[in-house]
Amino acid sequence: MNRDLYKVLLEWKDDEHRFPLLLRGARQAGKSYLVSQFGAKEFDQLITLNFERDPELKEVFSSNDPKEILERIMLFTGNRPKPGRTLLFLDEIQECPEAISALRYFYEEFSDLHIIGAGSLLEFALRSKDIRIPVGRIQYLYLYPMSFGEFMDAMGESELRHHIRHPENLENLPSGVHNKLIDLVKKYYLIGGMPKAIETYLSTGELSKCQKVQRAILDTYQDDFGKYARESKHEHLKRVFEAVSTTVGQRLVYARIDSQSRSRELKKAMELLETAGIITRVSQTNASGIPLSSGRHESIFKVIFLDVGLMHAMNNIYPETVRAKDLNAIFRGGVAEQFAGQELLALHSPFSRKTLYYWGRQAKNSIAEIDYLTDIGSQVVPVEIKSGPKGHLKSMFMYIEKHQCDTAYRISQAPFKKEGPLTSIPFYAMEAFFGNEDE
Repeated sequence: MNRDLYKVLLEWKDDEHRFPLLLRGARQAGKSYLVSQFGAKEFDQLITLNFERDPELKEVFSSNDPKEILERIMLFTGNRPKPGRTLLFLDEIQECPEAISALRYFYEEFSDLHIIGAGSLLEFALRSKDIRIPVGRIQYLYLYPMSFGEFMDAMGESELRHHIRHPENLENLPSGVHNKLIDLVKKYYLIGGMPKAIETYLSTGELSKCQKVQRAILDTYQDDFGKYARESKHEHLKRVFEAVSTTVGQRLVYARIDSQSRSRELKKAMELLETAGIITRVSQTNASGIPLSSGRHESIFKVIFLDVGLMHAMNNIYPETVRAKDLNAIFRGGVAEQFAGQELLALHSPFSRKTLYYWGRQAKNSIAEIDYLTDIGSQVVPVEIKSGPKGHLKSMFMYIEKHQCDTAYRISQAPFKKEGPLTSIPFYAMEAFFGNEDE
């Protein structure tokens, strides 16, 4: 299965001024597979050091001298790294903090050697005060579950993906093609973007086997709780983990998760799950301008889950989705909002982590909300996940009038349509409007 990030890695490979890379993202998002595939195809030699599987490899980095490190790699693996021809992959690098620190010296003294580090719990290592992060000497890349476009590639629909990436091709799209694409979106709802689940479907064609994979991934996440439970009680992590997938699209209030636990304990659990990449907070903002963070209300937020397929597994809502005629209505609209938020994250530039926001206004006898606000260039753009006629978009038109907005998007399963500042985008065409501008 191809990932869009592969093209970014190719550009990095040929960049004379490249930095060592740290690939960041949640467990099971496909980091190790992507790097291994890239190393095997694009280099004469791939050397992988997995510090979790082979703890003795930590001895390699008992020195900060790159020459000594390379010599020890040869002794441990029997392979001598060759600058310009070898990809050195430091897998589960969080288990060897000295390896993270040593990246600085490789950049300064052995910049010809291609090095990528990754790890399932790397985010926790990068937050640690005990690790010397080589700031200015490394580059980060972020990998999310496979986007809908990548899912289309995996399903053998690359030509169709290429066609709908261009807005001008959407206006006269045949109804039969539109319906085919909506069916693909529904399939993506069920399977999600976790590479192992997609791979299982491709090899078996059975959704039931995908569901087993999804549940196994969820079990893995809960097994990880013990690795950072010392910072938050295991029970708090579990309660927040279970609550989030049921409340996508709704403002999250700690008291509704567990009235017996203190808010600060649940907040700590929320922060840890977000650090692990399992959840993403969507903060309310008053949209006072760019950056959106300037108007952020830190205590008012919604949450989305890592993956729409895992969300189905957590809530066992497969039958509801299979029967659904309106993809916006599934699970009180939560599935559609999860899909859209997940796409906004995956389609963002991989060189930085995107922060999600929504707009909210509370006045006497009136509550107005817009599902997402995002910035495109220097412009703040409202995004609503809604089906039905214009009358269902009161908050959107209120926002457009208040902020004199000339670009707004409504996401639904309806065909593409543009009316004044409002553009109606079918689910499958988000990449055409929110895709990485660098591509």
